[in-house]
Amino acid sequence: MLRKTLIRVLLISFFAGLSCIAASQESANTNKSSYQNKIDSLLEYLSSNNKLMGSVTIVKGGSIVYEKAVGYSEISTNIRKIPDVLTKYRIGSISKMFTSVMIFQLLEEGKISFDVHLSKFFPDLPNSDKITIGNLLNHHSGLFNITNDSTYSRWDTLPKTEAEILRIIKNYKPVFQSGEKGEYSNTNYILLGYIIEKITGKTYSEELNDRVVNKIGLQNTYYGHKIDANNNEAFSYSFWNDKWEQSKETDMSIPRGAGAVISTPEDLTKFIYALFNGKLISQASLNHMTTMKDNFGMGIFPISFYDKKGFGHTGGIDGFVSNLEYFPDDSVAIAFCTNGLNYNMNQVLIGILSCFYDKPYSFPSFKIVNIPVNELNKYEGIYTSPILNLKITIKRDGNVLTAQATNQSAFPLSAVSETQFVFDAAGITIDFTKQGTGKAGEFYLKQNGGRFLFTRDK
Repeated sequence: MLRKTLIRVLLISFFAGLSCIAASQESANTNKSSYQNKIDSLLEYLSSNNKLMGSVTIVKGGSIVYEKAVGYSEISTNIRKIPDVLTKYRIGSISKMFTSVMIFQLLEEGKISFDVHLSKFFPDLPNSDKITIGNLLNHHSGLFNITNDSTYSRWDTLPKTEAEILRIIKNYKPVFQSGEKGEYSNTNYILLGYIIEKITGKTYSEELNDRVVNKIGLQNTYYGHKIDANNNEAFSYSFWNDKWEQSKETDMSIPRGAGAVISTPEDLTKFIYALFNGKLISQASLNHMTTMKDNFGMGIFPISFYDKKGFGHTGGIDGFVSNLEYFPDDSVAIAFCTNGLNYNMNQVLIGILSCFYDKPYSFPSFKIVNIPVNELNKYEGIYTSPILNLKITIKRDGNVLTAQATNQSAFPLSAVSETQFVFDAAGITIDFTKQGTGKAGEFYLKQNGGRFLFTRDK
């Protein structure tokens, strides 16, 4: 399940055009290849600057060519457990790829079809007589995304039955008519998870084991539950007030087929390699899965890096952020799972791929400026943007500023100058530079090439 940040970021594509990497950053380990040394150095640099904790695996031609883990899988008063490459993570929305594969298997078995309507399973849901299985698969249903519910953060840690989830979905009118356009919604894959159970008479967990895990020999992939550190499962963290703080745990009865799977980067690379090499579904099904409509496949997204084209999915739940991708022409799979991310995942992956493919790249700078409290106080207030229809509350918390968007959690801002503040995890810059707006009490929010003016309410 994709977590909510200020502006939703689907890490679908990567952007090139980076400067060269300094040779001095390379590790001294002469037993590793140049790209392995470079990736080691990058991950260690990011970890030492408290930018991430997690594990990465790269596979080429079915064989592991790189693995590394950095940071901690558990931090407490008495425990700082360093992760290994077999540490298990909640993978969030990458679970949708598993759900999609199981639906395609049922399609191949003749137990369902793309044009079957949702009303066959849930006749009481909005537009159920118009929404098809195909619409659910490629996010063209129009159903409201329940993780956007204004009260979601109040109940996401509580167990929910199928009936309770269906009631929440039913409470919202469709956002648009089915097939009209594509818009990401976790609701689609929560329902597909339920549909798998209704068709087979087995639980999602049982079907996941039978249809994927046991079929291709995954060792550390299963339906999630409450985190168990004794089973080498990582807790997740956010970086706040100069330290990692443990995040809450979403109850896995909520995301289900949209985000309830636990796995490792190694298992994820095995999964996507098997998917693209005929071990899970037919080539005809894979062609359907990877056919894009409004930039949505069926449980998968397009990915690009320089001239390389691939497919994959991202995931975010609680403090976990993950990415899985495959470049068919090179038979290269990469999986990266983090349980603490204080930097933009897209930028981390640009770095890893640049090192792997020997592309120009330079390490980022994490220079932070200490701003006097009286200077921070002048930025406090509630700011609005008519373009985004969003309110952002800027507050001082100790010696840092925090930002909180409507119906979302507050996040810390790091000062890179007296007038510019960043939230690296989402690639957000908040710029109070007077030359940029022409007046006090305004700022520009910059993210992913967008630039949005916010004005303080009087």
